[in-house]
Amino acid sequence: MNINYLIKLYFGTLTVFLGIDAVWLAKIAPGFYKANIGHLLAEKPNLAAAGIFYLLNIAGLLFFAVVPALNNNSAKAALISGALYGLFTYATYDLTNLATLKDWPLKVTIVDILWGMTLSALVSLSGFYIGRWIR
Repeated sequence: MNINYLIKLYFGTLTVFLGIDAVWLAKIAPGFYKANIGHLLAEKPNLAAAGIFYLLNIAGLLFFAVVPALNNNSAKAALISGALYGLFTYATYDLTNLATLKDWPLKVTIVDILWGMTLSALVSLSGFYIGRWIR
């Protein structure tokens, strides 16, 4: 895979991730998070930190799920590896919060991990098909 291909794959996959996550963040997350952890939320999100998360997360999805699935020509591998990547990354965040923060609810941990798995699986599968399309 050449660098131009990987750049296109990266930005195509990032676009899908941002689109899907935007729906979650605009429609579902505000009420859910405010009701469950509103007392912990910042007045304004740290956009720089969020941006760094998005950039790194897509790189991880490509490295661990999308590119290996493309190399094996397996949509199923993209879906499963993406879901596992989401499980490991979102569980790291949420279980650490559950272990260290006084008022972090188990309900948020479960919902957030399930969301991370779903989002990562869908984005990895989309990245797989983007990669096949731009080849």
